[in-house]
Amino acid sequence: MLNKTLKVKSPKKKLGRGIGSGKGKTSGRGVKGQKSRSGVAINSFEGGQMPLYRRLPKRGFNPINKIKIAKINLEQLQGFVDKKKIDTSNLINLESLKKNKIINKSYLKFKILGNGNLKSKIDIEADFSSISAKEKIEKLGGILKIKNIK
Repeated sequence: MLNKTLKVKSPKKKLGRGIGSGKGKTSGRGVKGQKSRSGVAINSFEGGQMPLYRRLPKRGFNPINKIKIAKINLEQLQGFVDKKKIDTSNLINLESLKKNKIINKSYLKFKILGNGNLKSKIDIEADFSSISAKEKIEKLGGILKIKNIK
């Protein structure tokens, strides 16, 4: 047996040291073209195949976990009261609006806006409210309770 030490990593091939070295002249880069020049990398080029960054859908500035907020104006609430879809004696909250099919089930929070006039006294529990809506509800003697936001 020969007493040779085994090297795990072979030494790096020296490039551009004459034709006789095997890696002389063009240093294994072929002839001409963009790839033979220094400092050039064709990033994300996949040989004509549709690149990964173009195959995947755009996400942009659309937040993935966006909380859907339902917005209801006072005139809409009054319309539901007139149609007897909402009972004014009970507390109106997100669950009651979902149960009466006024708000879609996908909404997680809701906001009351002050557009229009309110004729009847109502008690509402909402996540958000505009200042004008709060004034109009409390002017009629109703109660507007805002949930604690975490």
